Amino acid sequence: MTTEKSSNQMWGGRFASGPSAIMEEINASIGYDRKLYAQDIAGSLAHAAMLAKTGIISADDHKQISDGLNTILAEIENGKFTFSRKLEDIHMNVEARLADLIGAPAGRLHTARSRNDQVALDFRLWVKNELEKTAVSLKVLIEAFLIRAEEHAATVMPGFTHLQTAQPVTFGHHCMAYVEMFGRDLSRVRDAIERMNESPLGAAALAGTGFPIDRHMTAEALGFREPTRNSIDSVSDRDYALEFLSIASICATHLSRLAEEIVIWSTSQFNFICLSDAFSTGSSIMPQKKNPDAAELVRAKTGRITGSLVGLLMVMKGLPLAYSKDMQEDKEAVFDAAESIELALAAMSGMVSDLTVIEASMKKAAGSGYSTATDLADWLVRALGMPFREAHHVTGRAVALAESKKTDLSSLTLEDMQSIHPQITDAIFGFLTVDKSVESRQSFGGTAPQEVRSQIKYWKNRLIKA
Repeated sequence: MTTEKSSNQMWGGRFASGPSAIMEEINASIGYDRKLYAQDIAGSLAHAAMLAKTGIISADDHKQISDGLNTILAEIENGKFTFSRKLEDIHMNVEARLADLIGAPAGRLHTARSRNDQVALDFRLWVKNELEKTAVSLKVLIEAFLIRAEEHAATVMPGFTHLQTAQPVTFGHHCMAYVEMFGRDLSRVRDAIERMNESPLGAAALAGTGFPIDRHMTAEALGFREPTRNSIDSVSDRDYALEFLSIASICATHLSRLAEEIVIWSTSQFNFICLSDAFSTGSSIMPQKKNPDAAELVRAKTGRITGSLVGLLMVMKGLPLAYSKDMQEDKEAVFDAAESIELALAAMSGMVSDLTVIEASMKKAAGSGYSTATDLADWLVRALGMPFREAHHVTGRAVALAESKKTDLSSLTLEDMQSIHPQITDAIFGFLTVDKSVESRQSFGGTAPQEVRSQIKYWKNRLIKA
């Protein structure tokens, strides 16, 4: 096999020639890790400032390094920087350009650090920033749900189990179920940020360094609570990436469940909601079609995001401490998942804010399937002192009778009711409407409109502090 001389001499004198074309192809990560340029330069600026303050490099070297790094940052952001695959990754691309700009002082920047702690820092900073963005997106979605819940705190709809009509609820109560779900996602994001808020810079390759560095200084400069406490773990830890993917996967699963309901509710068979043209598409052959494509694509993103989590778990599962090149495979999955979850959250916030609720269809469906049967059983317990199991049996007979008469429970006559149990009075008919049913569910966290409004108030206050 012939080898190709590489322009990357950062490896030093250990290697007589550059990597082969195949090795270069599998080894290079600049195609995707260029996303870390801002974090890489921020880390280098903090590191250089610390090296100068501790006397490891001179003030003049520090100034030249800082000026050079800021020039590179401007070049990248203005689209004037040339990224080279020969230089493998973002770290080497920045370092090589710095050497072009300022010469020998550039070589002093890497004192007391390794690419191992450098990439751990860059990636951790990037994930931390992405989690902050996810938190903002989640708050936007929760706020959209709170608005819809307040609008529809008393709008009656069927509640389902097994996708069968179970009991009447309100659409506001249903919206608040998603507030709880996405609220837990937001809590997980905040927990993850707190847990990962430690700087690995200064761990060097794996053993720390003999130079008199100040890791607390660089940690503070980069917005971390403190430095990490074990140099081996610092360079081999990717829990923060796994946690991000785990949080994104759980959140995407919640989004997928919501997307599925939007797809179902927007069918002509349900007709509970209508999506605007902004979140729908048509058919190339059927002119009457209005497809909920945005919801379907959000639903599809879940598989992609969860696949990224499983992929990185498999990368990490057999790695000995400390760093292994396998970890280069951590970034693409996280970058892709971050883009997917950000887009899915934005799309869902738009759909929730934009959809039209068809209240008449919801209310009609709320009374189907003998949805007030539990209210009959509860009345028998309260009014007649009947054990619930007996009341359950009596109610079942009432449902069977209504079914045989092809009517609903509220349309049975008092005579019909008394044929099932003679102690039933006409007072029961005040409890068999869907409106009365939801009004009666006043237990904490229940579907009664006043309780829904109470939970909305709680979440508005909580969100201010989140």
